Amino acid sequence: MLYAITDIETTGGSTKASKITEIAIYKHDGEKVVDSFVTLVNPEMPIPEFIARLTGIKDSMVSNSPKFFEIAKDIIEFTEDCVFVAHNVGFDYGIIRHEFKLLGYDYRKPHLCTVRASRYVIPGHDSYSLGKLSRALGIEIVGRHRAGGDALATAELFTILVQKDVKGLHTFIQEDVNPKVLHPNLDLEALEEIPNKTGIYKFYNDANQLIYIGKSKHIRKRVDQHLRNNKTIKGSTMMNEIARIEFELTGSELIALLYESELIKVHRPLYNRSLRRNNFSYGLFVFEDEGGYRQLYIEKLAKSSDLPLTTFITKKEGTDFVHHLVEKHQLCQKLCGLEKAVAGCFRYQVRNCHGACVQAESPEEYNLRVKELEQSLTFDEQHFFLVEPGRDKREKSIIWIEDGSYRGFGFVPFYMLKENPKNWSKFVDLRPEDRDARTILRFFLRKFPDMQRRVI
Repeated sequence: MLYAITDIETTGGSTKASKITEIAIYKHDGEKVVDSFVTLVNPEMPIPEFIARLTGIKDSMVSNSPKFFEIAKDIIEFTEDCVFVAHNVGFDYGIIRHEFKLLGYDYRKPHLCTVRASRYVIPGHDSYSLGKLSRALGIEIVGRHRAGGDALATAELFTILVQKDVKGLHTFIQEDVNPKVLHPNLDLEALEEIPNKTGIYKFYNDANQLIYIGKSKHIRKRVDQHLRNNKTIKGSTMMNEIARIEFELTGSELIALLYESELIKVHRPLYNRSLRRNNFSYGLFVFEDEGGYRQLYIEKLAKSSDLPLTTFITKKEGTDFVHHLVEKHQLCQKLCGLEKAVAGCFRYQVRNCHGACVQAESPEEYNLRVKELEQSLTFDEQHFFLVEPGRDKREKSIIWIEDGSYRGFGFVPFYMLKENPKNWSKFVDLRPEDRDARTILRFFLRKFPDMQRRVI
């Protein structure tokens, strides 16, 4: 297998606004560099002064250099049958793909990121930037911030990674979405616009029917996974039906979960119907026994109509959490469903339990500690906003809880954070509350107890 180890210098800015000023490609056969392609490129626009100072590439140096369209065919031929490799491959690969797109050519290659591979193959480094990692590994960069020097250093790093990874880095190679297996109406240009941020996404078929709703902390990555999911009949069928994709950013993972749950109930998309309501299959419940003691137990949510104190993805996760509660609140293992002893629990025998299991401690004394933990896991009769990251730096996302009930979510301009939270409700879209919403909220408040709250 051949690898095209690449680095570029650009005029800076976003993928769409940047133009290439220099490109270097070293062809690597898995053991060593076997060929090279290095050239300055006329970006057909002025190079910003701060970029010129960083790279040393000035307008005068590139004025007589080839324009990208003049070397495009050479790049295609040089990288034929190669895996595209770069340090932070998303940047270099994205810029080069955009340059080709402006020429009407869809340049796609399997690609590999040496940053990602390095984190797994040679873990433990303080930084994985090319400069710092090269210094740590003894790689000399001749010409830092020039395409040739950086690409050659990346090639040396790649050689080290191949030698250390017994699988030859094959597991780190990523394939682009194959347009030939997708619905002909799916706009690949629109697909490129999907950001890798937190939010929800919707798939529509060619009859404009909503067929699937999902959420992710990395929408673009998750959508790409769907568009490659041909390993199952269901995944392949849905992939072939996706004719249009919409997305909404939420900033907050919690809001994405709440919004996804709500939309699935409203629209009942075809490919969401067979899914569980959420990933939280087990709950922590409480009941009062005949002796007046409040007992805790883990139960499947589907088997109970009661509202759980909190929820878990697996039973083991729930059991581990109850063990933590027993220690923290000095509770009885038997009364928390962790033991089935006829007499006293093991903790009572070693004098770590106050004896509720053998009525040595009164229900009133024991229940005080149980109710303390119940209050810590619920938000009944409380009024507050949860403050989460916004969709961009100009805002924060908020979730409104009033009288212990979920009211909705919204986005507050950054300057409003200094105002009294009572004024924030005008930024909130009211949402329906149901058992799933409360389950999601309780899970997050338990899982992330340090979530920022602003009491009303």
